Amino acid sequence: MTALKLLSRTKLYWGLIAIFLIGVLGSPMSSKGNNIFLSYGNLLDVLRQVSTTGLIATGMTAVIITGGIDLSVGSLMAICSVVCAMLLTVPGVTPGVVLGVPTVALVALCLGFVVTRFIFQNLAKSRAGADLLREIRLDGIRGVVTPAVVGVVLCCLSLWFLLPQIEPKFGVFGVLLVAPCVGLLFGALNGFIIVAGRLQPFIVTLAMMVTALGIARLTAGQNNAVLPVYTGSNATADFEILRSLVFGIIPMPGLFFLGAILIYGAVLRFTPFGRYVYAIGGNEEAARLSGIAAGRVKIATYAVSGLLAGIAAVLYVAQYRQGKPDAGAGLELDAIAAVVIGGTSLMGGRGSLTGTFCGVLIFGLLSNILQLHNINSNLQLVLKGMIIIGTVLVQERNAGDLLAYLRLPGGQSAHKETAVAKRPSQETPSLNLGGNKK
Repeated sequence: MTALKLLSRTKLYWGLIAIFLIGVLGSPMSSKGNNIFLSYGNLLDVLRQVSTTGLIATGMTAVIITGGIDLSVGSLMAICSVVCAMLLTVPGVTPGVVLGVPTVALVALCLGFVVTRFIFQNLAKSRAGADLLREIRLDGIRGVVTPAVVGVVLCCLSLWFLLPQIEPKFGVFGVLLVAPCVGLLFGALNGFIIVAGRLQPFIVTLAMMVTALGIARLTAGQNNAVLPVYTGSNATADFEILRSLVFGIIPMPGLFFLGAILIYGAVLRFTPFGRYVYAIGGNEEAARLSGIAAGRVKIATYAVSGLLAGIAAVLYVAQYRQGKPDAGAGLELDAIAAVVIGGTSLMGGRGSLTGTFCGVLIFGLLSNILQLHNINSNLQLVLKGMIIIGTVLVQERNAGDLLAYLRLPGGQSAHKETAVAKRPSQETPSLNLGGNKK
């Protein structure tokens, strides 16, 4: 491998290193002469601040790889934050309970059914030595009865756990169960409408963004623009653990973010589900003809996106001590920007959670550097926009086209090479099941 190719493949990491060095060299000094940017407290704050956006971006990555988009995650986070704050602070039957508890029961029923059926089907495939893409018919006991029984049992267990918490107010584990389930249900509804209605993800998730915002406001009530959460006062003191430092080293939100990146990254890289996600993004029709249940995979990606938005909502409530109907306003744009900076193509079929992790850190470090230098907030938005455009031009290798269009030096050869690379091929497109190489 030549040095140029190696540099091209690792350019994202070099970008992260460059941003970090800029922060170190340009950092203001404290009164004691210490580098503020390099201080342990400042770096912990960066990780804490990017965790919410990072969780949203983690789910968004798989959605974009399939060729979709999810504009509703900010509103889903808002409605989940309202539900979380209401469950923590208001005893008895509230709109949060009415929305949250039945949702958990429904999600438990459906997950029990789907997961049990999936296990039986894969066991049957392994015994028959059948192709993994081929559907195998199950008998009534394994295909319907047993999955239904498992779903009902999980539903009853979830209600047994949640119902006693309604009167004395919910605890940490209660809200960590309810809020993500609410997000998962709305996310799965997004995917179902997109697949069943054959609609554009942009339109469906835009409609869900508005709908979820309205539901969040109705749930909070007209007189509750903010639902304050004070641990040890109107909420359980144990909720403070979600904003603490684990072993005094890493903030709890950062641990959730890193865990989500590692787990979902392993799923996308090492499991058939991950290969299906890339295949659908590369050529959805070819994936369908190959036997992949493209609809189910897409629904699953949107459901996971909603689930992670629900987890981010709980961490938001813990960090800012409040739930708000507009808590996630604009967060979907930050998440999409981080995903694109990380090298995921908006056309689908290419990207990785490693790149998203770097993109989230680049975005967070950039914001931190601008804040340390007291740059005007409006100017910060302008600079961030310019950096996003420049990064995407480099990632998509279209900078040569732009230089040639502007007749700047160095653009002509790059323009010719890009034109040759973009020349339509006469070959029939083939199915890609091997990850992010197209």
